[in-house]
Amino acid sequence: MQLNKLIEQRWSPRAFSQKPIESKKLDLLFEAARWAPSSMNEQPWRFVYATKYEPETWTKIFDTLVEANQVWATKAPVLIAIVAKSNFDYKNKPNKHAWYDSGQAVSNFLIQATELGLVAHQMGGFSTEKAIENLEIPDGHNPIAIMALGYQGNTEELPDDLQVREKAHRKRKAIEEFVFKGVWGNS
Repeated sequence: MQLNKLIEQRWSPRAFSQKPIESKKLDLLFEAARWAPSSMNEQPWRFVYATKYEPETWTKIFDTLVEANQVWATKAPVLIAIVAKSNFDYKNKPNKHAWYDSGQAVSNFLIQATELGLVAHQMGGFSTEKAIENLEIPDGHNPIAIMALGYQGNTEELPDDLQVREKAHRKRKAIEEFVFKGVWGNS
């Protein structure tokens, strides 16, 4: 048995080609997200996206990013705001699993993107308030991340400090650091 190659190949580059993403591929990515599991089948994830060829909408998402992310995300042909619906439809009770479930939808999205030869970089460095305002996100919905999506670009076009980060060896914690049998700390 071996690890699924798509899981192993997925990564979060900062160098994007400006090549547009075909609409059929975008549709397939959102279809992959649609099939994620969720508590009570609530499916609390929402995506607000724009392509660079819709500059007014793309800029609304881009303007939510902190400056350090704007430096490289400016070339991404697609930006996506990932949003979680806070309450269950049933009795409008708080859904404490909404962010977890939304993360599962994004994971499906990312694996499908890797299969299609696309790369994505998720960002927590954005203004929640600007996202709510710029994207007209209604009450009861929380923006949780912004994602840049596209084809792999040329690392040499990044600023020097980002080139170093881009070329660095990918690291993962050892399984013993996060998997415990029976009780915490028993690896």
